[in-house]
Amino acid sequence: MSSEQSAVQELSPVQLAVIDSIAPHLRHDPYDSYAVLRAAGPFVPGPHETHLVTTHREAQTILQDPRWSHAEEPQLLHGDSDVELPGSFLWMEPPEHTRLRGLVSKAFTARTVHGLRARAERLVHELCTAALARGEVDLLDALAYPLPLTLVCELLGVPAEAHEHVRRISADIARGLDPDALLSPAELAARSAAVHAFLEFFGDLTDRRRRAPADDLITALVQADDAGARLTRGELLGTLLILVVAGHETTVNLIGNGVLALIRNPEQFERLRARPDLAAPAVDEVLRYDAPVHLTTRTARAEITVGERTFAPGDAVIVLLGSANRDPEAFPDAAAFDIARYSGGRTVRRHLSFGLGLHYCLGAPLARLEMELVLRMLAERVGAVTLLEEPPYKPNVVVRGMSRLLVHLEGT
Repeated sequence: MSSEQSAVQELSPVQLAVIDSIAPHLRHDPYDSYAVLRAAGPFVPGPHETHLVTTHREAQTILQDPRWSHAEEPQLLHGDSDVELPGSFLWMEPPEHTRLRGLVSKAFTARTVHGLRARAERLVHELCTAALARGEVDLLDALAYPLPLTLVCELLGVPAEAHEHVRRISADIARGLDPDALLSPAELAARSAAVHAFLEFFGDLTDRRRRAPADDLITALVQADDAGARLTRGELLGTLLILVVAGHETTVNLIGNGVLALIRNPEQFERLRARPDLAAPAVDEVLRYDAPVHLTTRTARAEITVGERTFAPGDAVIVLLGSANRDPEAFPDAAAFDIARYSGGRTVRRHLSFGLGLHYCLGAPLARLEMELVLRMLAERVGAVTLLEEPPYKPNVVVRGMSRLLVHLEGT
């Protein structure tokens, strides 16, 4: 027996579950590991002197408490890296967070997103028609990527011919959001190259919008800068980075996860086909059941007591959103996929996939719209979806999702 095998055998079940919860070969199903961690308690020792937050009640308490800061996440996950990701309001606290988020929030209000509905419906129809004509498709390439990528690029003002370039560099940046310790030298180099490519492309695009304004969000941000909103170039590019990456990479996984859940729960697909009106509430169940983002971090800015544990200023936690969303203490029959769970005025705890408090997901209304339209399209135009292979998963821990979803589609 090797020394490594001996060391693994000496680990406790909880320590093994901590390792397995981030193991690339278990990306397809980390939920058994989460169950072991929840059974060990709401706070489990994690890497780098952090604690993993495993349960819904404690996770919700931390996420909605402004005394917990999100600003330290780059240092927690990427502290050893010599590649600096551009600063974003995602990793800021008030007043900087308030100022930057306020500049882009109008583009993602429910009213503004409602104005995008007609365009989104046309795009879903076009993509579905093409996929049904082919029959056998990788649903990620055929639908899950082009829908959110096209919408966020059009919102920003990215030319159509550059969409694929944006997709490629965003994928490497999304992989690079994982802790540096989990990335290979090649992946670290790919992240560095992608960040430089992003800064070059969007830096040039913002310069062009400054010279020749257009009806898009980049122009609005540039003009806000010119109007004295104190938006530095680094802040502008960092804001664009999070809008682009979070604006489509997470929704790709949301769509893929939702379709896969329907395939593996055919009775729920038939239920959706019988009642397309369940498409909107089903979005929340997809988000709860198989979240596209599985963890986030917080650092205590004061002495804070959560449950039976007191944290000192500077103590850090890793909130396991995927575990909290499957907590049976919060959700009856938590491991079951029930598209009507959030329908009909039922009293149900909210899932944590969009976060809470100051850092609640800015793009939530747009992501909801995109997923709802996909579910409605499946209900109304697709008679059957057959999985052609067990889908492989990307190694990503933070932004978790499949790398391929090969299916056969049959129309109604």
